[in-house]
Amino acid sequence: MRSVADIGKALDAPLPEGDPAAAALFLLNSGEEILEHWLSAHDKIPTDELKEGFRILALHRQGAKGDPSFNACRETARELVYHYNLIVLNPDHEDTPNRLAMMRLVANHLYLFVSGKMEVAGLGEFCCSSKPIRLNSV
Repeated sequence: MRSVADIGKALDAPLPEGDPAAAALFLLNSGEEILEHWLSAHDKIPTDELKEGFRILALHRQGAKGDPSFNACRETARELVYHYNLIVLNPDHEDTPNRLAMMRLVANHLYLFVSGKMEVAGLGEFCCSSKPIRLNSV
């Protein structure tokens, strides 16, 4: 598993070209990895189970137990799955480049949310626009 910082760097790097499905899988896996870090930081073993066919949704459900503020990223995880499905089901669609760009933004949002929560207790109410995160990025 990559470090949290390495996940952030990878999300800023260019996506693999030529295979939209591989790029979508990379972004989905990056989302899973950041959730794995959240669980590991809370002394939980990340599940290998699937929820609705996706591990990222099972990881989110596991991470939200006992921390209601973590539910703020549930829709972010679901949106990653949505864009992944759009791309994999029709990689030649004319909107695929836009869908990959959106998926990348959503994966980065999940990364910012989780890494921020790991740094600042109680960040969930304000998501990645929270003042402590913005101050650290300047």
